[in-house]
Amino acid sequence: MTGPLPFDDRFDEPEQLREQLRLLLRHRVAMALGVVLGLLGGLAVAWYGTGTYSSASDVLVRAGADPFGSVNVPADNQISMSTEQQIAASAAVAVRAAHTLGQPDSRAATLQSRLRVTNPGKSQVLRFEFTARDPGRAARGANAFAEAYLADRKSRDESAVQRAVGGMKQQIAALTRQVKKDSEKDSEDDSGTSAAKSEISSLRKRVSEISSRDTDGGDIVRRATAPTRPSGPGPRTLIVLGLACGAVLGVLLAWLCSALDRRARSAREVQAALRAPVLGVLPRGRRTGDAPLTVGRTAGARSQAYRSLAYRLAHAWLSGGTGCLLVVAPRRHDAAGTVAANLAAAFAECGRQAVLVDADPDAPALAGRLPLVPEAERAGQETPLPEGGVLVDAGSAGRFALCSSDRTGAPLQADVSRATEQVASGTGSPVTVVATRPLLEHPNALALAEHVGGVLVVTGRDTRREDLRQVSDLIGCSGGLLLGAVVDTGPVRRGRYAAVLRRLRRRSRTESVLPAAQRAGQHDTLTVSRR
Repeated sequence: MTGPLPFDDRFDEPEQLREQLRLLLRHRVAMALGVVLGLLGGLAVAWYGTGTYSSASDVLVRAGADPFGSVNVPADNQISMSTEQQIAASAAVAVRAAHTLGQPDSRAATLQSRLRVTNPGKSQVLRFEFTARDPGRAARGANAFAEAYLADRKSRDESAVQRAVGGMKQQIAALTRQVKKDSEKDSEDDSGTSAAKSEISSLRKRVSEISSRDTDGGDIVRRATAPTRPSGPGPRTLIVLGLACGAVLGVLLAWLCSALDRRARSAREVQAALRAPVLGVLPRGRRTGDAPLTVGRTAGARSQAYRSLAYRLAHAWLSGGTGCLLVVAPRRHDAAGTVAANLAAAFAECGRQAVLVDADPDAPALAGRLPLVPEAERAGQETPLPEGGVLVDAGSAGRFALCSSDRTGAPLQADVSRATEQVASGTGSPVTVVATRPLLEHPNALALAEHVGGVLVVTGRDTRREDLRQVSDLIGCSGGLLLGAVVDTGPVRRGRYAAVLRRLRRRSRTESVLPAAQRAGQHDTLTVSRR
C-alpha cells in the first residue's frame, strides 16, 4: 500500500489518556491488591498506634558554680545543655526511673526506649516526653524520669562537694599538725605560725561555704499530667491515609503490570509493533456460539466495523479491480476465519463476486459453521461456484462462494488462482478472501503471502508484540504486501460471579419445581389409595 489510509485510530490527546486508563483498568487485580495492602497497613498502624499516649515534664536546669572556681562565670556558660541532654537520656537515669516506678533494673532499657529528651528553644529547660499505652503511666513515666535526672544531678553535685571538702580538710589537718609542732618547739618565729593559722581559718571558711552550697540540680517547672487524647492521628485518619496510599500503590502496581505485559493490548501498541496501520477495531459483542457470520444477518457494532473495514479495503486496495486478500493470525486465533467470512459477506454486499477460501485444515471447517444455501435453491442462482465449492447465504448482504482446501503440504496458490478464475467468469470483479493457518506456526501462509494482493493480520487480546514484529519481518522478507491489522477485542467476558449467580438461580428454580412435582405425586397417590 503506497499511502496511509484515512483511518481515525482514536488516539488524539484525550483518547491517549483514556487509553492509558483502560490499560490500567485491565489490571484491576493489581489495583485491588494495592488498595487491600494499603487498607491493611492503615488498620495495622491504627491498631498498634491507637491508645498510645504521650506526656511531658519540663525541668529547669540550675547552673552550679565550680567549688574551686574563684572567677565569676556567667550562668549560661556554666552548664552545657547538650551534655545534660545526653545524661538525661542515659542508662543511669533510666535505672533510677525504674526504681522510682517500682520496676526492676531489667526494665530500664524498655523505659529508656519510650523516652524522648529535648531542649526546646536552646534554653536551660529539658523536656522529658514519655510514651505509654495508658495515660496515667505516661504521666508517671515522665515525672519519674524528671525526678531521676534531678536526683542523678544532685548526686553528682554532692560527690563534687564531698571531694572538694575532703581535700580541704586534709589541708587543714596538715596545717594543724604543723602549728602544733611549732608551738611545741617554742619557736620565736611567730610569723610562720600566724600564716598557718590564717590559712587554716580561710580553709575552714571555704569548707563552710562549700558545705552550705545548694546541690539541687534544678526544678520541675511543669509536672506531667495524664493526657486526655492519644498522640498522633486517630484511627479514621490512619484508615483514610492507608486507603490513599493503597490507591497509589495499586496504580503503581497496575502500571508496572502494564509496562511488563508482553501482549499488545491497544491499537497503538499493535501499530507500533507491526509497523503497519490498524485498519479497524472490532468492538466487543456477545458470544454467538458457532455462528461466526454477522454481516447481513445481525445488526450491531461489529457488523458495522466489518463493513467499514471492507469499504476501506475496497477503496484503497481493490480500486484497480480484482484482488486476493490473505487473512492470517500470528498464532492460533479463532477470529481469523470469522474476519475472513464477514469480509467476504461485506464484499458481496458491495456488489462484488466474493470467494472465501478456507485453507486451514486444523481449525473447524467454516462450511459447518456458516449458513449454506440448500442444493434445491442453487438451480437458478447466477453466482458462479468454484469446483467443489458451496454457496453461503449472508442474508441481506447477499451470497458468496466458499471453497475448502484440504491440502496440507504444497503451496495453496494454485488452489486460490483456480478458484478465482472460475468465479471470474461471472459478473462483477471477483474478490478472493483466504483464511489460512497461523503465520508463525506453518510455512504455507508465508509461501502464499507472495502471491496474494495483500495480507491482513488479525490480532486479539493475547497477541504478543514480539509475534507482531516477527510477522512484519517475515512478510517483508517474502515480498508480500502487509496492508495492516484488525484488532479483535473479542466477545464480552462474563465474570465468574455472574456465572455462579446463574447456576444458583437454575438450582433454585429446579428445587422450587421438584417439591411441587413431589406434592402433586403425593396427591395422586393419596387419591388412588382413597379410591
